[in-house]
Amino acid sequence: MRLAVVDVGNTSTAAGLWVDGRVTNVVHIDGPIEEAYAAVEKIIARRVDAVAYVSVVPDRDAGWKIFAEKLGLEFRQVVWRKALKFIDIDYPKPDTIGADRIADAVGAVTRYGAPVIVMDFGTAFTAAAVTGDRTWRGGVIAPGFPLMRDYMFERTAKLPRMKLGRGKVPKIGRSTEEAMRFGALVGYRGMVREIAMELKRNFRENFKLVATGGFAKWVLKDLDVPFTIDSTLTLYGAGLICAGE
Repeated sequence: MRLAVVDVGNTSTAAGLWVDGRVTNVVHIDGPIEEAYAAVEKIIARRVDAVAYVSVVPDRDAGWKIFAEKLGLEFRQVVWRKALKFIDIDYPKPDTIGADRIADAVGAVTRYGAPVIVMDFGTAFTAAAVTGDRTWRGGVIAPGFPLMRDYMFERTAKLPRMKLGRGKVPKIGRSTEEAMRFGALVGYRGMVREIAMELKRNFRENFKLVATGGFAKWVLKDLDVPFTIDSTLTLYGAGLICAGE
């Protein structure tokens, strides 16, 4: 099975070629939707069987479906019911779970086993816990770095728009930018550590810890908690879910 896998996020789109469980040719597009379509067309040129699609932006779904159909390809969208081949879901309203979180969980369980906690560091921060019986129990949602940065910039008179994804943590902030970076990184690492420990206490399971998303490496660097960082996890999980249709 050969799939063009598309992951539509709030601020960017990721895409790649999924071939029998291997993800290659990954691209990240931050520009207009036309750039994303063009990037995926290059992937489709490698003779794919269908488009596997995961999205947290419902307004984009119809356009991507039309895009796939114009190219003569089946459009396969990640929804929670399709994930039941891989995991059970114990959640009051499973249709409210983000498709990216479902793809992350399926990818993490398949690659690393269960129990596992998977955290996604994107526009929003999400975490999900899958217990040892391969059951999705629920998760955590918090503001991601872009939301924190933009809120501080928009709601204050003098704070600048902090650069994200690079820069070390200073010993203490000796400029406004350094002070913001210290607060963001050290504070965020504290949140990540506490969430992981609290979930372990609540479920009394020795969870593996897996992270994905654009800011995962930046946040987790030097953190004293053993994470596996997997940059293709969402695309991998989406491909698994859609390949069996």
